[in-house]
Order: sequence, then C-alpha cells, then structure tokens
Amino acid sequence: MAENVTPYKDSNLGKKEQVTQMFDTISGNYDGLNRVISFGIDVKWRKKVLQLVKATQPETVLDIATGTGDLAILMAQTKASKIVGLDISSGMLEVGKQKVKAQNLDTIIDMVLGDSENMPFPDHHFDAITVSFGIRNFETLEKGLAEILRVLKPGGIFVILETSVPEKTPFKQGYRFYTKFILPLIGKLFSKDNVAYGYLSESAAVFPYGEKLNNILRKIGFIDVKAMPQTFGVATIYSASK
Repeated sequence: MAENVTPYKDSNLGKKEQVTQMFDTISGNYDGLNRVISFGIDVKWRKKVLQLVKATQPETVLDIATGTGDLAILMAQTKASKIVGLDISSGMLEVGKQKVKAQNLDTIIDMVLGDSENMPFPDHHFDAITVSFGIRNFETLEKGLAEILRVLKPGGIFVILETSVPEKTPFKQGYRFYTKFILPLIGKLFSKDNVAYGYLSESAAVFPYGEKLNNILRKIGFIDVKAMPQTFGVATIYSASK
C-alpha cells in the first residue's frame, strides 16, 4: 500500500478533497511553476509518453489527472479521434479548457470534471490511458488503478509518468536536498498556497516507484509492465497493458 500523505495536516477533509482544494488554488501558476521546478525537462518526458502511445495508433485516449491539459493536448498528435482529459479540480480544468480552445482542439479534446477512482465511463472504453504526475495524488492507489484497468480496452496501453527517487550517488543526495529545501521555497515564492509544493515533494518521496509500483500494477491485473527511469531516476515512465 502507498503511504497516504495529505497536503493540509490540520484539515478535517479527506485527501481527495484536500488535493482538489490545493490544485484549485495553484491552478493559475501551475504551468509556469512546473517549467521552473523541472528546468523544463518535464516537456521532454511527456514527449516520450506521446511516442509510446502514438506507436499503438489509438482511436480513443483518456488522460487522467489531466490538470491544465498539457498531456491531453500533446496526445492530439496521435491522430486519435477522441481524447478525454479527466480531473477532479475545476480550477485546473478551466485553465486547460482555455488552452484546448486556443489550439482549436475543442472538437477532439473533452475536458471532464470527475474522480479517477470512480470514473463515468463504461468498461473496456479507451485504447490508451495516460497519467502524468497524478497517481500519487490518488486517495487509494489500488482503487484508482483498478478503475483504470476497468475502462481500458483489452490490448490497450496504459502509461504513467511519475516522480521517483534516484538511487545512485550523488544524484540521490542532490535530489533529496532539492526536493526538501529548494522546491518548497520556489513554491512559496511563486504560489499563494505555501503548503502545495511542500506536499508535492513529500508525496513524491514516499510514493512507491520502480519495481514496487510494477508489482502493484501486476497485482491489480496489468500485464507487460515495464519501468523506464528518466534523467538519473528523478522521474520514471511506466507502461502496461490489459
């Protein structure tokens, strides 16, 4: 089981409600902060996810925890006829809808408010499903993954992009220093929500990665599970099938 870290320690709300509140608050600054925090490398990682999905020639794509829609918009390059971006934060989705409209993709991409652990889609519905930097925010990881397996078509591809922890020196020490001290400081400077980026680094530190996440995916029922560490292991791309 994944350790359940929450953004607001003194809140009476559950993790799902706290995460929704947090992302609603930082939605206006989120894209810019992402570029700063990752030094822009997150764009390169997303393009690798695109190539994995594009190779399967999907007709339908679901991007879960789509946020402001970066990956959903990128998925238009797969030539899929329908792309759905799902997120629990209406604030993030509003930013995403503006970006989709600006690129004239609103006939292809639907931005949908919804819960990744209880999705409003039928069984075996999507050819490809992606999640970038979102599964560590699931309230119950196993429940969310089981729901993804349910709506994925047999033979479909599931790709995760998520933070991980480098295991080799000196990258391991450098990563810990950066996430513990620098990342929350950047968040405080650029965001009105002081706790958000502290939570993001803390949740990344305790989230299962590499073979641990591979084993959880296999336990849920996914097959052909692979982990591909990126940039010294600060992120990992996982691919799986049904």
